[in-house]
Amino acid sequence: MKITICASAKFAKRMIETKKILERKGHEVLLPEMAESFAAGKINLDNFKGGRTDANFKKKHDLVRKHFEEVAKGDAILVLNYDRDESNKNYIGGNTFAEMAIAFYLNKPIYLLNSVPEYVSYTEEIKSMDPIILNGDLSKIQ
Repeated sequence: MKITICASAKFAKRMIETKKILERKGHEVLLPEMAESFAAGKINLDNFKGGRTDANFKKKHDLVRKHFEEVAKGDAILVLNYDRDESNKNYIGGNTFAEMAIAFYLNKPIYLLNSVPEYVSYTEEIKSMDPIILNGDLSKIQ
């Protein structure tokens, strides 16, 4: 299966690790364009607003649209929703939520590594997309 990984750039190293695990299981894996650069430290989130990727950077590199295209190419998406910090458990940010909406619209399975975050204003919208909760177990991807 071709799986598109969706996650905060803060989790870039984990995206690369997960890609390797999934490839060993025979899956093809698509990543956000800059994931490897973030993971390698070539691009540092500390240089952006509040540790988040700056809108001008995203526009300059057309990152949002490019990853929507990767979502469309895949058979399913895997959302790596790790804890961002103490107050952001199972983090799903705005871009990832938008990618989930694209996958949902295209009738692609949506896998969440961890449970749905309960603190965001769009919790019910995430639940309505009927994501498959893996509870940290990548072997549940079918």
